[in-house]
Amino acid sequence: MSALLEVEGLDVAYGGIPAVTGISLAVEAGSIVTVIGPNGAGKSTLLNAIMGVLPSRGAIRFDGAALGARGIEARVRAGMSLVPEKRELFASLSVEDNLRLGAFRFRHAGRAAATQGLDRAFSLFPRLAERRRQAAGTLSGGERQMLAMGRALMARPRLLMLDEPSLGLAPLIVRDIFRIIAELRRTGVAILLVEQNARAALRVADRGYVLETGRVTLQGDSATLAADGRIVDMYLGQGRAA
Repeated sequence: MSALLEVEGLDVAYGGIPAVTGISLAVEAGSIVTVIGPNGAGKSTLLNAIMGVLPSRGAIRFDGAALGARGIEARVRAGMSLVPEKRELFASLSVEDNLRLGAFRFRHAGRAAATQGLDRAFSLFPRLAERRRQAAGTLSGGERQMLAMGRALMARPRLLMLDEPSLGLAPLIVRDIFRIIAELRRTGVAILLVEQNARAALRVADRGYVLETGRVTLQGDSATLAADGRIVDMYLGQGRAA
């Protein structure tokens, strides 16, 4: 049985300078896979290439189908969503309007489909329900991250890619975010998680990859990686608690 997402020999370059080289990974349906590594290792580049934001060479297959040159909208229709590191919300629009924009691909399905998506988002993120009429630009950092995740979920993805969801957040909020990530797995959504907080990421993930200078240097199930002496020394010794 093939994985939901399969990446083989992925290369991405900026102006001829390699950013990621020869990356291969797989995400099984309903699983959480994390990619950890230092700043500048190519983690965000990897997600952007998978989503079609950046051109790449190599093979990317989703549910057995080669994505090739398919654009971002086609990948969203196929069941992929990306929450970027900068969240990229519409600051002047309300929380509810930001969420509704996430359901754009269901615009012909009627109001009921969007309302169902809103109900699900507000169930996962009760704080957003309390602020549904509030402008996104007035939210706290944690609330903005919740809104970005909720908006991505409005597209009903089978694969949700998260780029540094804990970045800049207080420890209590980080715990909330990772609790929600674990809950999403129980709903059947597969998650590809890029994260500098290696401790929290490995705790919630089924499998992990270590990315350094654009290459995968270690991979394995999360428990094995968390017990690896090199990972402990480099990423867990001073990791942020979550």
